[in-house]
Amino acid sequence: MPILSFPRRSLRSFGLAALMACGANACATSQPAAAPQAWRDARQLVLVVTDGWDATTGTLQRFELRDGRWQAASTPSPISVGRNGAAWGVGLHPAQSGGPQKEEGDGRAPAGIFTLGEAFGYADEAATAMPYRPMQATSYCIDVPDSPLYNRIIDTRTEGEAAAKGSTEPMRLDLHNNGDPRYREGLVIGHNPTATPRAGSCIFAHLWRTPGEPTAGCTAMAAETMDGMLAWLRPDARPVFVLLPRAEYDRLAHDWRLPERAP
Repeated sequence: MPILSFPRRSLRSFGLAALMACGANACATSQPAAAPQAWRDARQLVLVVTDGWDATTGTLQRFELRDGRWQAASTPSPISVGRNGAAWGVGLHPAQSGGPQKEEGDGRAPAGIFTLGEAFGYADEAATAMPYRPMQATSYCIDVPDSPLYNRIIDTRTEGEAAAKGSTEPMRLDLHNNGDPRYREGLVIGHNPTATPRAGSCIFAHLWRTPGEPTAGCTAMAAETMDGMLAWLRPDARPVFVLLPRAEYDRLAHDWRLPERAP
């Protein structure tokens, strides 16, 4: 479900600058995405499409920009999203008024276009070019809205145990939840980069325990889907993560210059 402390370099520097560019350009016009400045440098794109706002499953497909056109880099793979579906999140895209809006604890995955931050997991290292941080028994993502550390991953060895009080997101789920494998491999999705209280926190791409099991607001998938994505992603390609219900994708794909999805 993260401006996490470790993606500050990648998520903040790219996300906040992009949002400023959007505010100064595309977002100020009556055409909400005619000039998508915020993600114009992206050359890799992870696309998640669901059947509707309340759908809990969908597909994930990878695309890369070649000769100015998005080309498929994988076939669609099944994924699951929030137990209550999806809702508009806060990311690189212009604010959208139609449809539900993401809130803390609503059980919905944020929809829109987002940066991809650092990878994380239980192992000391991972087969990925993305920046990687191994999680410890003392690692937590702070989902407490009134905390000054809201929407950040912290280590209580440096922040103190009191900093994680009330958090429901230990990052070593295997140690805190009877071997739970979901955070064995994951990626930070750059939702709510300014950590606006109650706008939603700790949003990841991570593994699922069983196929199709919904999440609290993340995007979950099989290990082979995650492994393929981690091996493929490159920080220099400025990758972005796109999650949209099918009708919203069809409405926005042209203006947002998104790839053609599989039928």
